[in-house]
Amino acid sequence: MIKRRISTELTEMLDSMPAVALLGPRQVGKTTLALEIAERRPSIYLDLESDADRARLAEPELYLAEHQDKLVILDEVHRLPNLFQNLRGLIDRG
Repeated sequence: MIKRRISTELTEMLDSMPAVALLGPRQVGKTTLALEIAERRPSIYLDLESDADRARLAEPELYLAEHQDKLVILDEVHRLPNLFQNLRGLIDRG
C-alpha cells in the first residue's frame, strides 16, 4: 500500500466535520483511498453506479439515519444529483 499524505488529513477532517468530499480526476485512487480509511472505522460503502445501492437510497433520510453511527461512503454520488438536497438537510441538522 502506498502511504498518502492526504490519508492523514482526510482522517482528521472526518473526525471533526459531518461531511467531507473527496474530489479529483478519474482513476487517481479516490475510491481506493476511501475504502482504505473505511477499513479503520465502522462504515458502509455505496456505489451509486449500482442499481441496488441506488435503491437503498430511495428514502435517503431514513437509510442514512439508520447508519448515522457509521462513515457513509457515497461513491459516484453525481449519479444521484437530487440526493444533495437531502444530504444538506441532514448535515445542517447534525
